[in-house]
Amino acid sequence: MSFSTTTPVIAIHGGAGTLSRASISAEQQAAYRAALDEILRSAQAMLAGGAPAIDVVTEAVRQLEECPLFNAGRGAVYTADGRHELDACVMRGSDLAAGAVAGVRTLRNPILAARAVMEAGGPVLLIGPGAEQFAAECGCETVAPEWFDTPHRLAQLHAMQASDRIALDHDAASHDAPTVPAPLDERDKFGTVGAVALDAHGHLAAATSTGGMTNKRPGRVGDSPLVGAGCYANDRTVAVSCTGVGEAFMRGLAAYDVSALVEYVGLPLRFAARRVVMDKLPPLGGRGGLIAVDARGNVALPFNTEGMYRGWARVGEAPVSAIYADEAGPEQ
Repeated sequence: MSFSTTTPVIAIHGGAGTLSRASISAEQQAAYRAALDEILRSAQAMLAGGAPAIDVVTEAVRQLEECPLFNAGRGAVYTADGRHELDACVMRGSDLAAGAVAGVRTLRNPILAARAVMEAGGPVLLIGPGAEQFAAECGCETVAPEWFDTPHRLAQLHAMQASDRIALDHDAASHDAPTVPAPLDERDKFGTVGAVALDAHGHLAAATSTGGMTNKRPGRVGDSPLVGAGCYANDRTVAVSCTGVGEAFMRGLAAYDVSALVEYVGLPLRFAARRVVMDKLPPLGGRGGLIAVDARGNVALPFNTEGMYRGWARVGEAPVSAIYADEAGPEQ
């Protein structure tokens, strides 16, 4: 078994959006940073032990799904009919294997269902009841739909319905919606979560999961479960996980476009990622950001909003988490 000379690295995100720095306490900021740091340390330990990147990103996103601070898994936002519809995707860079689920309502961890789809080696994407049945047969835990409920997400739904609006992910349309205080304004935030990693063997992987849009039309699917749009990994180039206005990221094939710029144009990761986020997506209405790591272990975390929950950790170094745009980051 061969090992890479590049130090293994993990990067994660919990969504991009507008700042509410003036209204947030130090304790509330610390809670979000602590959640990111805990997941980074866990992933870092896995990488240090030689775990494959695909295992590391799957577990990192599973932990993000378990944290109600983020819009994925428990704490997911509501559709217009008062339900939850969850999407997730995972991709392995060594062989371009991928698996995804969309519109699931009873799977505790959609990312584990996506991983099961990938491991089965058949369809890449399963949706709705068919995805739930398949995942349950593979041993994925099922829960009652109410397990995903949280009071502040329900309050967001009611506020959106009162104003007859749809909020991208957490609550992007109304500035009167009651929310839980957060470093990024939950009324203007894209709540997808994701992880990308390079392991000790030189392999890349990416994973993305989301609860979607508050008050979205039932059946709506964004970029998160779509290979090349919200999630992509290729050992020859990069691993990418996106967060933002899903329709724009779909139309722009945002995640794959970073890879294409690296492979065919020869751009360094930082320039490829910034070109997609800062130049290509805005004309399409693509507010948001992405995290990426390339085959050499370079990390980029660009975003065109005022902030993005994000963090990164190399084996042997202290993990770093950040929220605001004025906080330094690798390759930004």
